[in-house]
Amino acid sequence: MGYNSLSEKEQIELVKQDNYAYRFIENPSENVQIEAVKQNEYSIQHIKKPTEKVQLEAVKQNGYSIYYINEPTEKVQIEAIKQNTYALEYIHNPSEKVQMEAIKLDCYSIRFIKDPSEKVQFEAIKKNSEVIKYIKNPSEKIMKFAIRKDWRVINYIENPSEEMKELAEIHKNLQGG
Repeated sequence: MGYNSLSEKEQIELVKQDNYAYRFIENPSENVQIEAVKQNEYSIQHIKKPTEKVQLEAVKQNGYSIYYINEPTEKVQIEAIKQNTYALEYIHNPSEKVQMEAIKLDCYSIRFIKDPSEKVQFEAIKKNSEVIKYIKNPSEKIMKFAIRKDWRVINYIENPSEEMKELAEIHKNLQGG
């Protein structure tokens, strides 16, 4: 098939009719690539070196499409988690800014962050202290903050110290538990 001899406009129309057709166009233009991901966001996996604009279009359609993007920019990562916070699971080493954006949108997304900074942990617990159960090795400061917010989270803390248990008991009485 001679898809390469078609004008860009014709290639775009072809992709609108048959999303699979873009795979037969050698070096499709950015506009053709954008149309392909608009028709099917998972088309991104077949595009060699998609531009940031193409990547953004794909993740705006479905945040999970970030899985198919090698080294997405911070902007693309943020757009993906805005579309679906659980897309964070497919972002390798997200920056603190990306982590904070995810926590702002859904504190439970902390479970997809391998080593969240204390600042990120604090923000997540501020929204819901129960998320401490998803934080590996929280600092003493974080554990105390969570217990002060809701004494019942002591049940999510592995091997709590006597001090933590006492703090939970104090807050249990203060919070009428």
